[in-house]
Amino acid sequence: MATRKLLRDYLVKRIASNSTGGGMRRYCSSSSPAASESSPRIPHFSKRGRLLTGTTLGLVIAGGAYVSTVDEATFCGWLFSATKLINPLFALLDAEFAHTLAVSAAARGWVPKEKRPDPSNLGLEVWGRKFSNPVGLAAGFDKNAEAIEGLLGMGFGFVEVGSVTPVPQEGNPKPRIFRLCKEGAVINRCGFNSEGIMVVAKRLGAQHGKRKLDETSSSSPTSGDEVKHGGKAGPGILGVNLGKNKSSEDAAADYVQGVHTLSQYADYLVINVSSPNTPGLRTLQGRKQLKDLVKKVQAARDEMQWGEEGPPPLLVKIAPDLSKEDLEDIAAVCCWFIFTPKLTIISNTTISRPDVVKQNPVSAEGGGLSGKPLFNMSTNVLREMYTLTRGKIPLIGCGGISSGEDAYKKIRSGATLVQLYTGFAYGGPALIPKIKAELSQCLERDGFQNILEAVGADCR
Repeated sequence: MATRKLLRDYLVKRIASNSTGGGMRRYCSSSSPAASESSPRIPHFSKRGRLLTGTTLGLVIAGGAYVSTVDEATFCGWLFSATKLINPLFALLDAEFAHTLAVSAAARGWVPKEKRPDPSNLGLEVWGRKFSNPVGLAAGFDKNAEAIEGLLGMGFGFVEVGSVTPVPQEGNPKPRIFRLCKEGAVINRCGFNSEGIMVVAKRLGAQHGKRKLDETSSSSPTSGDEVKHGGKAGPGILGVNLGKNKSSEDAAADYVQGVHTLSQYADYLVINVSSPNTPGLRTLQGRKQLKDLVKKVQAARDEMQWGEEGPPPLLVKIAPDLSKEDLEDIAAVCCWFIFTPKLTIISNTTISRPDVVKQNPVSAEGGGLSGKPLFNMSTNVLREMYTLTRGKIPLIGCGGISSGEDAYKKIRSGATLVQLYTGFAYGGPALIPKIKAELSQCLERDGFQNILEAVGADCR
């Protein structure tokens, strides 16, 4: 509505200036012989220019008048569709600069805001938190919690920020992000570049305070319902992904510091032990190492004071490159904690190079591969973990999702929630409503009333 009002005000001013200003005076003076002698003759191209200007102005007026009559949902749809024209321009920029620019745009609200309600069959409750839809944004996009409001406003059901390290670190040398456009993939070796816990805590604290203020000032029943279905940061659920510093010799201490500082602002916490770009990190996925780490992180979380909603659930982010024996060990650890914290397994990037990307020279770059080539591998790991945990632990499916059908396959393979990253980088904001609409249609097609009915359907 604000956009339409500004457009109408602008048009009114332009019309007023054209009707009372120099344009009319020029036409009046041209009818006077004296004026004709003292004024230079108007060349032919100026008349054509005036005609073009008048035509353009007329189209703008007509367009503005039509926009003022359409409903908000239609206008919202136009804004998302318009991003299809802008998003390809990002591919012309350096990959990391394009990423930084996208985060900056979301942080400033220069992205479309979803005004349309999500399909009713996409809503679900996990860990006592209500999600309006199961489609989330994975960690790695908004590493430093700069753009939470803008990202949630685009229609994600949840957004995960991070990974956040205790001490600020630059990460690996640039260039460190490489596109494989034909394959719909990205290789990155960023290495947990982070502004550090204290900077992120300040931003999350401001966001949390704004959220509380909105709750306090809200008086309408509708707004109250929206707050009920949201999380600590807004209309969607907020996850915080914790990492360790490259130079740290005590990984557990790094994760514990993250819990103490950031957990009060999070709807869920993630222990990232699977990035391939931090030396030694993946060794923490071993059975004993993971069990000891989770026990320490859980103790740190539980020693804090929590209200009625209780502490945020703990999640563990694992790699898709693990052997079956590794997955069995991780499943055993997760099932061991089943009656205390609620552990959820999600997959990271892969250090392998599937055949589909080997012909691309960029595939020789070191780092983790994400995007479409990762889909089958990560889905197989997801299915295996669902079977090993007997469907008792909510899983988040991440890796290669670029359509509603992809998201649906993850859910049928055992995922309760799904996450995007590379698909979002290539598809832009328009991909979000597209995936949700397609996912809703998939559920209806196969006779499922909601997401939870479809979870693990291919594993039963």
